[in-house]
Amino acid sequence: MLTAKEYQRFIRKTVPTGGCWLWTGCKNEKGYSYIGLRGKNRRAHRVAYEHFIGPIPAGLVIDHLCRNRGCVNPHHLEAVTVKENTARGPASNEAKTHCKHGHPFSGANLKLRERDGRIERVCLACVKRNNTKKVQP
Repeated sequence: MLTAKEYQRFIRKTVPTGGCWLWTGCKNEKGYSYIGLRGKNRRAHRVAYEHFIGPIPAGLVIDHLCRNRGCVNPHHLEAVTVKENTARGPASNEAKTHCKHGHPFSGANLKLRERDGRIERVCLACVKRNNTKKVQP
């Protein structure tokens, strides 16, 4: 929980946009916001979650539901497992529009399959290419 003085300093570094609260303070190269508190650099979105919502449960991380790493709006933050956070992220299969070879994940080229309780996108052009390579001498 922030003290009154820390809270005022925190709020001065935010710009509400009608949705996201954009952080105007320090950010790292990946766009995550930081604030110095009590002699330590802390991620500002984690500070916001702890102040406005409560302690972060053990084993969980804070996910930006808005996908904006510079947002500190507590209503845009959710405590989730690392696995869930990774699955939601931009590198996840669900977020990709094309496979690693540039084929679109759409129309007749797209097959959906379930793996480990998640829906996975499969590029049929790559499947066909890989199957062709296997049968050639």
